[in-house]
This record gives sequence, structure tokens and C-alpha cells, in this order.
Amino acid sequence: MAVDAGKFREIFGSLPTAVAVVTAVGEDGEPCGLTMNTVTAVAKTPPLLLVCLDETSQTLRAIRHSGTFVVNFLAGHGSELSDRFARKGRGKFAGFDWLAAPSAGGAPILSGHVLAHAECSVREEIRVGDHSVVIGLLDDGEAYDRPPLVYYRKNYSAWPIGGLRAIPTGR
Repeated sequence: MAVDAGKFREIFGSLPTAVAVVTAVGEDGEPCGLTMNTVTAVAKTPPLLLVCLDETSQTLRAIRHSGTFVVNFLAGHGSELSDRFARKGRGKFAGFDWLAAPSAGGAPILSGHVLAHAECSVREEIRVGDHSVVIGLLDDGEAYDRPPLVYYRKNYSAWPIGGLRAIPTGR
């Protein structure tokens, strides 16, 4: 018997993760986006990553329409932005500036709020359970000298650059 959704969230909430906002432009020309921590590097050659989106997501529909998306890896000061994009509905882009990604169909780059962004074109989509795994080819992107936002057990923290010490492994 499989664990329930609450136990699933509890287990995966115990793993500290980076926080990203995936953005795309919908059929109506409006930007959409959502917060996620399911972003994984797949290959260096060609440069591929994957994201997992709920089948009911407006952002997934926009990605399917445009064939492109941006992964915005949030910087340490991005917890409010993470919360904003974690909710359902429209109007998430109101009140702050963003840039249209030239390599990703104009999908929003949350420029002042990221430590890196990846502009992607859809390479493949695989339906798994109630989600789709979207594999994207990195067409462009940039990394910035900012600390990352980390999520752990329903709390945010900025990862201290140079502030962590190595722990001996005993090997």
C-alpha cells in the first residue's frame, strides 16, 4: 500500500532543496509560472534538464503551447516570490519587473530575484501519474553571484555562501 499525500510531502519536505519558478507564455500571450523544487540536470551533452508539473497546471498548458519555458532558480531573498508563485491563479506577475527570454518564446526571467536561469525548449514530455515530466534543452541561461534559496520542512533559508564548513566523512 502506498503512502498518502501527507506522508509523501513529509518525507520529501525533509530533503533540503533549491527553489525554482518555472515560467512560460500561454496561448493568450499572458505569462504564467509556478514554484517547484523538482528540477534536475539530466545530461551535459546535449544540455538537458527536467521539471515535473501537475497535469492541471496552467503553466504546463503554456509550455505545451509555446514549446519553451524558463527555470528561474531563486536567490536567497526570494521567499516571497516563491510563495506568490506557489498559489493558483493569475496576477502573479503584477507589481514587479521581469525580462522576456529571447531564447524561450518570451517566457519571464525573474532577473533581480534569481541566482541562475535556464532558457529551455521542450525536448520531450512523459506523463507519469498525475504529473508530466518535461525534458528541456538549455538554449541559453546565466548564473549570478547570489546565494540560493533553500526550502526545508516548510521553511526558507538563504544558503550562506562560504559560510558552511566541511564535515569529515570518516573515510
